[in-house]
Amino acid sequence: MSRTPIPSCGIEVTASTQYLRQQSDPARKSFAFAYTITITNHRDDSVRLLSRHWIITDQNNKVQEVEGPGVVGQQPLIHPGQRYQYSSGAVIETETGDMRGSYTLVDESGEKFQAPIPLFVLAVPHMLH
Repeated sequence: MSRTPIPSCGIEVTASTQYLRQQSDPARKSFAFAYTITITNHRDDSVRLLSRHWIITDQNNKVQEVEGPGVVGQQPLIHPGQRYQYSSGAVIETETGDMRGSYTLVDESGEKFQAPIPLFVLAVPHMLH
């Protein structure tokens, strides 16, 4: 699990990953991973997650950028002290890679801001010791 200090924006993002052996095909350079993201609101006001921006990099430095509204089809409202958790997936061409990015959120006053998604590693279990 990737964990960093709470950013100045008051939104903490943590990630855990899992290699999906059944959905991967190493012979075709296709490695599938699931990731679970937990977003915790440490602010004094509610926030709504509007969009996401992911930067996914494989071991060959091939970069995929993914942008879009919300997460898993939702734009959740996260109240003070609450957490929102969701799971999704990524497929890369190498046994290891990483993901990082940011969420765009809006607070109760209508001000938009960015919450960083700290870098986390995607790795086939035997790759890291």
